[in-house]
Formats: sequence, C-alpha cells, structure tokens
Amino acid sequence: MKLKDYILTFKDGGITVEKEGRLLYFNRRPVFVTVKNEAAMLPFGDRPYESVRELLDAVLCEGRYETQNGSVLAFSDRYSEENGLLKIARAVTVEKADPRDLGFSTKIFLYEALSSELTDYEYFSPGQWYIDNRYAGPQSLGKRMDLQYYYRKETYSGLPMFAMRHKASGETLSFSRWAADAALPSLDRTATENYAYVDPKITVGSFGVSKARPEIVTYTYYGHAFSTPNPGAQCDGVALDYVYPGVNGQMPVVGRGPFNVQEPLTNITWVHPMREGFRQHYAVAVTFGQYGDFGSMMKATWREVYPRLKDRLFPVDNEMLFHNMMRFLKAVTKRFGDDWGTPFVAQLPDFDPNSFSAEIGFVGQQAGIGYQLLRWGTMENDPEAVEKGLGILNTWVSHATGEGCPVNWYHLSVHDVDPQPLWVRQLGDGLEAILDAYLFEKKRGNDHPDWLRYLERAADWLLPLQDTDGSFVRAYSYDGKPCLDSKASTPSIVRYFIQLYLATERKELLSAALRAGEWTYENQYLGFEYRGGTCDQNDVMDKESGIYAMFAFMALYDVTKEKKWLDAACGAADYVETFTFVWNFPVDMPYPNHPFARYHISGTSNVTVGFGGGDVYMAACSYAYYRLYLLTGDDQDRDFAQFIHKNVEQANDIDGSSGYRYIGLVNEGGSISEQQYRGRFHWLPWCTFVEVDPLSRMYDTFGVYEIEDAEKLPLEERLMRNEIYRNYRV
Repeated sequence: MKLKDYILTFKDGGITVEKEGRLLYFNRRPVFVTVKNEAAMLPFGDRPYESVRELLDAVLCEGRYETQNGSVLAFSDRYSEENGLLKIARAVTVEKADPRDLGFSTKIFLYEALSSELTDYEYFSPGQWYIDNRYAGPQSLGKRMDLQYYYRKETYSGLPMFAMRHKASGETLSFSRWAADAALPSLDRTATENYAYVDPKITVGSFGVSKARPEIVTYTYYGHAFSTPNPGAQCDGVALDYVYPGVNGQMPVVGRGPFNVQEPLTNITWVHPMREGFRQHYAVAVTFGQYGDFGSMMKATWREVYPRLKDRLFPVDNEMLFHNMMRFLKAVTKRFGDDWGTPFVAQLPDFDPNSFSAEIGFVGQQAGIGYQLLRWGTMENDPEAVEKGLGILNTWVSHATGEGCPVNWYHLSVHDVDPQPLWVRQLGDGLEAILDAYLFEKKRGNDHPDWLRYLERAADWLLPLQDTDGSFVRAYSYDGKPCLDSKASTPSIVRYFIQLYLATERKELLSAALRAGEWTYENQYLGFEYRGGTCDQNDVMDKESGIYAMFAFMALYDVTKEKKWLDAACGAADYVETFTFVWNFPVDMPYPNHPFARYHISGTSNVTVGFGGGDVYMAACSYAYYRLYLLTGDDQDRDFAQFIHKNVEQANDIDGSSGYRYIGLVNEGGSISEQQYRGRFHWLPWCTFVEVDPLSRMYDTFGVYEIEDAEKLPLEERLMRNEIYRNYRV
C-alpha cells in the first residue's frame, strides 16, 4: 500500500512503513490488549496478525488474543487509503470471557524506527503538548521524560490528534480520530483515583507516546507506582499510540496530605467489560510527512484533521446578539458616587452580583466596556448608554497617580485601590480602550484633552521601564519596580504604543513598539515561548500569550508593512488556533439553564497547556483572523474566523430561551474534557467584552456583523477597508 512517498508493507503478521528504502515505522505485533484482572492489575501483551488478505480496496488483517486467564478477543483491522490518508478501522469482539478478567482495552500503534530516545522527538497534542512543553505547567505532559506512558484523553484537545516529529530528519507521524462520533460515557460512576474503571459506554480514547517496559505498573491512589514483571510482554521502543478506551497518565500531580511520595503521578484508566459478545468499534487516520521545523509540522497536521472533524457552524444572528449584549451591559452598569462600573462577577442564571472590584482590563475590561457603551449609545441615540460609558471612562482617567501611573484595579463599592501590582497586560487592555474612546469622540467633535493627557502620561510612565532588550516584565509596583522576572507580557503593550504614536506622532512610541516587537519575535515567535498571557496564572504556556503576540505582530505589520511581522502573526495565529475545540463531543450539563444543555461545546478553548476544558476567549479573535486572511489570502484563516465568529456564541443565551436573567448573557467557562461539565457558573465582564469588541470592529471596518456579509463586498474594497490605520489619526 502506497501513500505518496511512504510504502506500507504487511509481512509476517506485522507492518512496516518505508520511504526511499529506509525503515521509518513498524509494528511486529499489532494485536494488543491490556487486561484488568480480578487483582486489579493491568497486564498487557500483543500478537502478530494471523491472517492478512488483500481486498479490492483495502487490506483486511485478523488475529486473536488469549489472556492469561483464558479470555479470547478476536481482532479485525481494515487498512484502506481514503483521500490520501491511511484509515485503520478496528473491530474487537470478546469471544470468550473468563470471570477473572474484568475488563480490557486495545490500541493501534506504530513504533519509531529512527530512534528509541523520547528526547529525539518534538510532540504536538493540541492544547496539551508543544515541542517539549518546557514552558508548560509542572503538571503537564512531557515535564518528565523518564516515564513509560504519556497519554491524555482526546477530549482534552481541540482536535483529537497527536503528532510527533523526529528532530534530525523531520519525519513526522500523526494519528487522529477518524470521525467525531464520541458518545457520553456512563454517568452513574466517578473515576477520580489512580485505578482502572470498567465502563461499557465510553467511546473516547487517548493519544500519546510510550516507551514501555515489559512490566505491569500499578498505582496507589496517592500516586505511588509499583512495578512487577509482565511475563511474555515484548516492547520495541518509542511508539505513537491510540489507546481505546482512554487513559490519563502518567502525569505529574500535586501530592496529597502532609506526607507524600516523591514525584507522585496520576494514571487513571478506563476499560471495556470483558463480557462475551462485547464489541469495540473505532477508527483512526494516520498520516506521514516530513517538515523542516515544529511550526510547519503543527500547522500541517492540524489542518489535515480540521476540515474532516470540524463541527457545523452555529446559526446565530450576530447583529441581534450584539445589540442584546449591549443592552445587557447598559443595564448592569451602576454608579457609585463619582465612579461607574459593572459587577466583577455575578452568579448565573439570575445574575446575582458578588463583587464590584473593578479591573481596567483583563478579566474586568472596564475601560473596554466603557468605550463600547459610549460607541453604541452614540450610534443608537441612547443617552443612558452614553452617560454610563463616559462615567466608566472618566472613572479610570481620574484615578491615575500624580506621576501619571495608571491604576489598574479599583474597588467601586469601597472607593479604594485594590492591592494588586500593575500588570502590563491589564494596562495594555485598558489604555487601548481609552484611546479608542478618545478618537471616537474626537472624530465627532467632542474633545477630551484630559483623556489624551492621561494616555500620554501613562506612556511616559511606562517608557523608562522598557529594558534594553525591548522587553517589559509582567508586572510592576506603583513605584516602577519590577514585581516579577518574566518578560512574557511584553506584546500586550505593543499595539497601544503603535496606536498612540499614530494619534500623537511621537516617534519614541513607535521606537518602543518596534523594540518590544523584536523581543516578542525572537522569544515568542522563533523561540515558541508563548507563556504568561494572563494575570491570574503562573508564567506558563497558554493561549492568550499567543493571542497578544498575534495582535502585536499584526499592528507592527499594519504600521510598517514589513513581511517579518506578517510571518510572525501567522505563526502565532497557527499556534492559538490549536487551543480551540473545533470538534464536538457530548457533555453532561448539571445546570439546565446553561446553553450547553442545548447547544455544542465547539468554539470554546483551552486556557493553558494541559487545561481540561474551555472558556469563550476565542471570540476575541474572529475579527483578527478575518483581517489576517485578507492580508495573506490563506483560506484557513477565513474559515477559522467564521467558525469562532459563530460557534463561541453557543455559550450565550442568544434569544432568552435558556432562561438567564438577561438575553445575551454568557458563562465564563468550565471543565468539559471528562464529558461532565465542572465549572464556576458565573459571568465576568471579559466574557461579554470579548464578544462585543470584535463585532463592533467588524462593523466599523466592513459595515457588517457577519463574515459572510463582508465576503459579499468586492475584494478591492475589503482590502482597502482592511488598511485600518489609513485614517486613524484625527
């Protein structure tokens, strides 16, 4: 069987994959079974196929596996080439079941022939593993490379796939689920400890890499591993695996109690019942390729799976939703003496406010909400919205220090500054929004010299803090001293400097933006150091660092037209996209008012590498991806822009039918990856802001709320409108 330059050969009951006469991958014993026995041990073994038959359009391989206790499983694997992919469709039937065997799992796998060292490869698991995960959190895959198994259930990834690239040759092997056909597992049991759980309904597997030894690994609940001999087992090095049903392990975990084992691990396994007549059915797609670097491998393997498993577009009217969300923001904005703002958090479904501790940006997004209310109220002739928008903006402008240092966290109820450092990410968000508001008003003949003075004094306070390498640390104290060593938030301030430069023609601002851009280019784009994007997480690899790098690079390209910035924006965009749940799988929802009780989870996205669920932050990016498409002509950017422009809104009560207090309300997010929703059922201001902001920008740039409507404009007009800095300065 030939797939482009790769030759798949069936010989002696096994499989080899060669390219130009060089052995790349093999599996001498594809019939693999792990058994849960009555002692709760998990012995495994494998066998060659017993028969191989060439059919008209496929190769059918069959074999049987007999356990130590005498249970018998029959395998039927069908190998076919479909649209340039290798499809392996497997059926496993329990022909005989011994009561001493409680359950079983199987796997499809290929060994790597080029090296048996795990560190000779780079790994890509969407939202879970990038290169070597050096910047991921301590409880992530790949943080220890002395283990045997590195598995994560496929429902933790935006697309169910796993790819690994041999560093020296670039040869890449990629596995993915063939179809997005997962069902709900059993809901009458809970898998919480390091054991193997029998579940007849589970249809989710795990992708990962292994370097197994011929031994049985058994875990205590607190993460200690016992290893015992596994007689007869054979292991041939590093393998890419799809285990069915799934496993979460071996993963580092925080120890329990005052006395812990050193470096505890979590290893939770699911098995199907060893019951006579029980059948497994599953299929994977296998692709082979060769890539010069990790970024091109990540991009190509993701884009191969994307169109095959992408969920349907959600039919939402974004114009209607936008106006409903703005009416909601107007309704919940309150006055506290001279200060204005929204709740910091409110419980759903009845919108019970819990705090009025306000942030200028990031989670609170008060300045951004102020601008959006001012803009919408002006355009809709709504004086109440205008008053509240102006009230929020004036609140922040009035709370700068005498040195021009902005305040980024202020408690409205008690009229005092919250004791938080000055996060660069916070300041970038808030200052940009106030600048947007200033220019919006200026173009309508309403001058706010105090706003511009506030913005320039904030820039003057920030500029001396820039390091010689162009970077800023993540947070500063009010006296300008660094609070952290990490420089990962540097891109968060780039777009503000560029836009204030365009508004004032102060060249030192452009110079600062270019130097910050160079640091971001070298460290985040070339060094793949996308970390520290949020203010409430440690300095770990995450989605929002990539988003702000993309925003920074696009602004730098808009103002300079240098191709390096566009290339970097595309690289960051490719990375960010992989955090998004593009496929759909069912999730049990305990809150009947939550829209996920009716709609799909697609469009949500992982927050940090290794996270087990999704939030709605990708809504912030639809406008940027569409603009990127117009700059590059890459159809994937347009397709993805439309996907997140629609599907993220599935988390909203779009028309009041979910029963939230306000139409348009949205929940922040929660864990979905174990197919049972777990999260804080509440609203935060950023959730609505990141949905209204790209919609307002879409309308201001293209005159429409939907990407499909923008596509109706002549290309020349769209390209002209996409020059957003053409008439930026008043």
